Amino acid sequence: MVRFGQLPGTSGEVPAPPGWAGIRTFTLRDYLLDPARRGPLLVDRHLLILVTVGHGTQEIDFRTYPCRPGSLLWVRPGQVVQHGGQSGLDAVMVCWTPETMHGLGVSPIGPPFTAGYWQLAGEDEDAVINEVSQLVVDCQRHGGGALATELLRHQLAVLLLRLALLPRDPADPGALPPARQVVDAADADADPHGADPTGTFWRLRHEVERSYGQTRRVEDYAGRLDCSVRTLTRACLAATGRSAKQVIDERVALEARRLLAATDLPVAEVGRRLGFPEPTNFGRFFHREVGHSPGAFRAGLSGRATALPG
Repeated sequence: MVRFGQLPGTSGEVPAPPGWAGIRTFTLRDYLLDPARRGPLLVDRHLLILVTVGHGTQEIDFRTYPCRPGSLLWVRPGQVVQHGGQSGLDAVMVCWTPETMHGLGVSPIGPPFTAGYWQLAGEDEDAVINEVSQLVVDCQRHGGGALATELLRHQLAVLLLRLALLPRDPADPGALPPARQVVDAADADADPHGADPTGTFWRLRHEVERSYGQTRRVEDYAGRLDCSVRTLTRACLAATGRSAKQVIDERVALEARRLLAATDLPVAEVGRRLGFPEPTNFGRFFHREVGHSPGAFRAGLSGRATALPG
């Protein structure tokens, strides 16, 4: 098997040279050589996982994804990922910082708050494997400098554009409704019967990403989006079968699980970060949403990990 890259952080690694592109490649097997990295990992950058050998699972934001050769997962900054623990599973991993692709005109692929999952096959699988393989080779060959930086950035851009052309895998357990063009805020409620509920839903999701730590009130989000509570609720019910309040509370509960799983922050501090000055109120909220107390949820996790290598 071709060894895709060196695990950053191992002994003998040279420091990143000037002009480093902000892109690293390594293997899942190498990464897991350190037992401390087998627990939940709170990702601070983008991470592509292309499974090359074996069968197993990866968990992203507490949702399990089946993996076999050709499975491709995209973990985004702020999400939690955990290896399923299968000894025979290996993958090529490509990570890059959010700033890496600035200026290349590559639009974000899919909403920033969901994972990506594809089971590649046929020409799509061949094309993605070729792009990833060349990116790995060039990460190994070119140590730095302006030309090498631009080469790696453009190679990653081509890979991401290929992913943008892939249809969403119908077997994706984390699939959400298609992210259509968001309607203009001034027109969203001009015609309550004609507004696009899917666009309204995605506008709410983006606003929740910005503000979930400050407010969980549907009225506040309706005011920020210049529409009615009824419009938000109707849009969320049409897109997910859940009310706007449920969508907001689920996002807050997800962030709570992320912080409890992959950091050592005290429970009270996790609650404060999410807008609960009183720990008892946070505990009641978390138990209602997750079914366990924050302490019991954390105690049920087997390990900790806090950063990607490099």
